[in-house]
Amino acid sequence: MAAAVFTLCLPSLALLLWVSCEASEPERCAYLDGAKHLDNVGLYQDGDVVIGAVFNVFVLPPALDLSFTREPYLPPCSEFQEGHVQWVQALVFAVEEINRNGSLLPGVRLGYRIMDSCGRYPFSLRAVMSMISGGTDACKSSRPAKVIIGDSSSTQAMILSRALSPLHVPMISHLATCVCLSNRREFPNFFRTIPSDMYQARTMAQLAKRFGWTWVGAVVAKSDYGLLAVQAFQEETRGTGICLAFVSTILRERLAKDVASAASAVERSNARVIMIFALDVDVEAFLTELVRRNVTGRQFLASEIWSTSGNLLNNPKLAGIAQGTLGVAIRSARIPGFEKHLQQLHPSRYPTDSFLRVLWKKLFGCGPDQEPAPDSQGGLPACRGTESLQGVQSSFTDVSALRATYNVYLAVYAAAHALHSLLDCAAPESSDPDGTPSCSSPDLISSKQLLEQLKLVNFTTPSGEKFYFQDGEIPAAYDLVNWHRGSGGSLKYVPVGRLEGSELIVNQSAISWPGNSNKALVSVCTPECPPGTRKAVKKGLPICCFDCLPCADGEFSNVSGSLECHRCPSEFWSNSPRTACVPREIEFLSFNDTMGVTLAAVAVSGAVTTAAVSVVFLRHRLTPIVKANNSELSFLLLLSLKLCFLCALVFVGRPSAWACGVQQVAFAVSFVLCISCILVKTIVVLVAFHSVRPGSAALLQWFGPTQQRGSVLFFTCVQVIICVTWLSLSPPLPHRSFSAQGSRIILECMSGSFLGFSLVLGYIGLLAAICFLLAFFARKLPDNFNEAKFITFSMLIFCAVWIAFVPAYVSSPGKYSVAVEIFAILASSFGLLLCIFGPKCYIILLRPEKNTKKFLMGKT
Repeated sequence: MAAAVFTLCLPSLALLLWVSCEASEPERCAYLDGAKHLDNVGLYQDGDVVIGAVFNVFVLPPALDLSFTREPYLPPCSEFQEGHVQWVQALVFAVEEINRNGSLLPGVRLGYRIMDSCGRYPFSLRAVMSMISGGTDACKSSRPAKVIIGDSSSTQAMILSRALSPLHVPMISHLATCVCLSNRREFPNFFRTIPSDMYQARTMAQLAKRFGWTWVGAVVAKSDYGLLAVQAFQEETRGTGICLAFVSTILRERLAKDVASAASAVERSNARVIMIFALDVDVEAFLTELVRRNVTGRQFLASEIWSTSGNLLNNPKLAGIAQGTLGVAIRSARIPGFEKHLQQLHPSRYPTDSFLRVLWKKLFGCGPDQEPAPDSQGGLPACRGTESLQGVQSSFTDVSALRATYNVYLAVYAAAHALHSLLDCAAPESSDPDGTPSCSSPDLISSKQLLEQLKLVNFTTPSGEKFYFQDGEIPAAYDLVNWHRGSGGSLKYVPVGRLEGSELIVNQSAISWPGNSNKALVSVCTPECPPGTRKAVKKGLPICCFDCLPCADGEFSNVSGSLECHRCPSEFWSNSPRTACVPREIEFLSFNDTMGVTLAAVAVSGAVTTAAVSVVFLRHRLTPIVKANNSELSFLLLLSLKLCFLCALVFVGRPSAWACGVQQVAFAVSFVLCISCILVKTIVVLVAFHSVRPGSAALLQWFGPTQQRGSVLFFTCVQVIICVTWLSLSPPLPHRSFSAQGSRIILECMSGSFLGFSLVLGYIGLLAAICFLLAFFARKLPDNFNEAKFITFSMLIFCAVWIAFVPAYVSSPGKYSVAVEIFAILASSFGLLLCIFGPKCYIILLRPEKNTKKFLMGKT
């Protein structure tokens, strides 16, 4: 709560401090006298326009004296960082380079004022207020700074931006990466020459996509730096199937506890890729805890704050676990002439540069007679004993990969180009008559004008790079580094790719993976579903954890990790692994089928048997039993039965328009002809036996041979008429059925008109029922002929077969329905043949002694 109130009050406090410094000089001098030595920790060069800068060259101030027994003051900072002095010299070099440039700010000399921030807001805020007010050493004054470069920390940058925003003073940070600073409404005066953490998180998300890592753990600092990076990572991976297995936070105030908790989360999780957004000190403690627990086989994704950290790379305890780390690093670049500038440095050239004197002392030491003590100016003593830094190996002289240093260099040039545009500087050929380049007076511009002009800068750097701000940001550009194990067992980082805008370029062959593997680790919650299956999310778990369900019949998936199965086209069906669609097998009862051949053989045998019976009857046509059986109707019945057997063959084979029509007509006409003959035969039997009664002799005259033939013809013609009408209006046609059996197409004949098909079957059924009733009534006629009994049995079998046929036909799939119909035709035909002609053939062939008129009349 106190921190929030302090942040909200910062602009007012800063304005009050600035106004009080301007309003009451004696009072200001008295107040700052106790801390005047802080103004000397830095360097200053006057100029027409002064650029202010704050860098955390020292990092840890001692504890403040809160005893209230002495006058409050800001004590000196400790823990000097020689690498950060390189940032100071990058600014100095850029200013000197611009001052030598005749085309950029001609006639205007840039100056600078650089102070230490110690990475703490009391130091940075006081330094910035001193710069923009024009204060230097105690009560002396200089030109106010028009722009501030710094600070390194995002927290410091937020505080300074809020303090400077009411004054419209622009600030350009070289290292503050918090996503929150991209809010132009809260920080309208903030610019930076480094991409925000959002782009780091997006780069890591692209790496996860590239290598198929869908299950990623996150260990982050419990601050805007870590938490906003996680948020950006989740936004970038939304809808891509990449999930966070866990998010562990680390707070400096409870480092040991949080590090142990994060290590436990890594140990328990099956995630093999761990994204880490934290300070290198925190990362070192976390990795050390993993080493203690012997947790290996993890791929770490490093943020820019520790991806090139020398402290971690030079720690031999971490070599085994951290080898193979992939890191997002600030892009590196060369600054032409900068290495020579560093090698020529000497405290004697920059007597006001206290940073350089401390660096000299650290690199070369001081003699016994040069113990550090404030000189007459209140500064630190210069250490002598060497003339240059040439050949000295340190983080200060290392220019092999300039990262934050190059960002400082860009910040100076951005400010210079904005000033150039505001000062309306003219080229030599279009300026004064003597050819001297000129600019308007720098005193005429304000910080607010410079702030607005910074938004419009667009120039090419001395190294040929295009530079511009877009909402205070620069286009994303990173180096991808990979931690390799060197010959001595220590670690070193090797560039393996880069990010330019939104394009990720990776040299996979140059990557050293954890455990010296030759391929990337697999990090998934559930292995990818193979082709032929689909993902099914498990309830209560992230979308990365799923079940793999086989595709249903008729569906397929031909890629791994498919979210759904696709339906095959109607003419195709899925194969057994469900990975592709294959043409469906067309099924019909064919002569190549065992069942089709069997039924055809039975039909032929039935026709042959009928023919044999016809031959027997023909050879014994003069015998009593044949004569008594109405030989003309008997031969006509045998012909119709032969047609019934043969019509079954029409049902076997590939259905076609012609075959479908012939099937129904042949079946309908053959069976009506057969039943008509039996019906007429039954009527003749009844008439013959009833004609012996007194007054009944005239019946035979009304039902003689002509009337018999006419009756058969009439009954048959009725069926023919029904068939012709059916074929004319809605004939049976072949049809492809896809619903009966999924993997097969059933090629069958459809009736076309249900009414026509019903009339045909109904007519046959009507004749059969009449014939059965007549035969049933005549079954007890007093003779040995028993013709009525045989007809009754035959019609009973016929009706039973066709009654059973209906449910069997409806329930049989595919070609089996056709087989059921053929079976019904053959069974009913054999029933008629055997019941009517079987007993007669038995007497003719086996019991010829009974083939007499007396036996038939029942007189023996």
